[in-house]
Formats: sequence, structure tokens, C-alpha cells
Amino acid sequence: MVRRRQPLPDVGELVIGTVKSIFEYGAYVALDEYRGLEAFLPRGEVSSKWVKNIRDHIREGQKAVFKVIRVNRAKRHVDISLRRVSDGERRDKLIEWKRAQKAEKILELAASKINKTLDEAYGEVGWKLEDFYGEIYAGFEEAFIRGADALREAGVSEEWIQPLLELVKKHVEIKKVKISGIFTLQTLRPDGVEVIKKIFTSIKLRPLKQGMSLRIYTIGAPRYRIDLIADEYKEAESVLENIVKEVLRMSEKMDVYASFERLRTR
Repeated sequence: MVRRRQPLPDVGELVIGTVKSIFEYGAYVALDEYRGLEAFLPRGEVSSKWVKNIRDHIREGQKAVFKVIRVNRAKRHVDISLRRVSDGERRDKLIEWKRAQKAEKILELAASKINKTLDEAYGEVGWKLEDFYGEIYAGFEEAFIRGADALREAGVSEEWIQPLLELVKKHVEIKKVKISGIFTLQTLRPDGVEVIKKIFTSIKLRPLKQGMSLRIYTIGAPRYRIDLIADEYKEAESVLENIVKEVLRMSEKMDVYASFERLRTR
């Protein structure tokens, strides 16, 4: 099962969950990325419309994208919302989820080749790629382009490299240039979540040249990953540079601390 490294999600994080049980006052949802951790979906967070019968909106076994709205770390209690997830957030999260599933499959197959467990694969490969490239699958894309050096640079040991490269060549497709980076945005403003959302929404609404695509998504607040895909590297670099300048400018204007770290992808 696709997993996160931390034991609990952060407030504002988008998560994949499976509805387990439904009651008049809400529902309990297993968070797929957190080893089935049970979260509570209050009735009032099911839909932005009036909910006469909660079962008209959700069903047992349904898998959906939810937003974390409260976390009690001492009690390991998490509350989530369905109505606060926008169409764009849902789309981006599902893309992220599918990429994570592909990454895990590669990890699992590689582990079986050298008699390792999936847990060992995450510890010895997955988290190292995530730390270095911001996302496990992004690390595999980089390995597809640059070969073993991309894995070694991330700290992956030699015993994993050949099995991974064989699988990456079979299961990863790179059709265009992709460049990526990590924004870190923090603020003490009481409306900080909405302010940061406003900044990134304005960026997503900017028109792009034909053939370009842009993804901005949280990898655990306050860190947000940006992936820009284009036909040409120089063109992508120019667009990303302008985006970074705009995010930093808006952040300063809105009393948000912002920084940017370019990831080693190409």
C-alpha cells in the first residue's frame, strides 16, 4: 500500500481515503497512505449542499480525496473534509497518487529481485529519492534519463541500482522535459492556509504555452512541489524562473515567508 513516511498527516494536506462505515452524524474513513489510519468525516464536511441523507453522498468502500482539517497528535485523531476539496486539488492529488502507486510497484519488484522487503525498499531507496528529488517517482524519471548516477547521487546503494534501472526502463516513460522544485511557504497570519492557496491558485491560472503543463501540490506543509513539463528545456527554465519570481513577490506582499529550492531533474 502506498505510504507516507510520517505517522500522521498535516492540517491542510490532501489524502486518499476509503470510506469504512457511515452513520447519521458522519463517517469513518481509512487513510490509504497512512496504513489505514482511521479518520472521521463529520456530516457537515460531506458536501457544500444540505445533506438530508449522508448515504446520498458517500458509500462504504468508496475511495476519494479528502482534506485534513484537524489533527490531535496526542490522541492520533484526524478529522477530514470532502466538501473542501476543489476539483483542481482532486485532480492533482489523483495524479500524485497514481505516480506513487507506480513508484511503489517498482520498489516492490526491485525488492523481490534481491530478497528484500517492501519496507526495506522504502527505507533504503524510496525515502532517499523523496528527500533528493521531492518525490519517489520523480527519482525514477531522473534515473530513466541519466541512469545510475541519478540513483547514486540520492544515496542509493549499489545492490539496488541494477535491479532498479532494469525496472525503470520497462515501467517509466519520459516524453517531454520536466523540471521541478520545492517552495517553502510559512506565515503566522490566522488566514495563512487561504493566503498560500491564493498565491498558488493565481499561478495555476496563468496561461501556458501550448504543450506545457504545470502541477503544484503539497508534499507536506509548508513544502509544495512544482512540476513543469514542456517540449524544450530552455523554454521550461524561463517559465519556471518567472513563476518563482512571482511567488516570491506575492509572498512578500502578503506577509508570507517563501523560499525556493530547485530539484535536480531534467
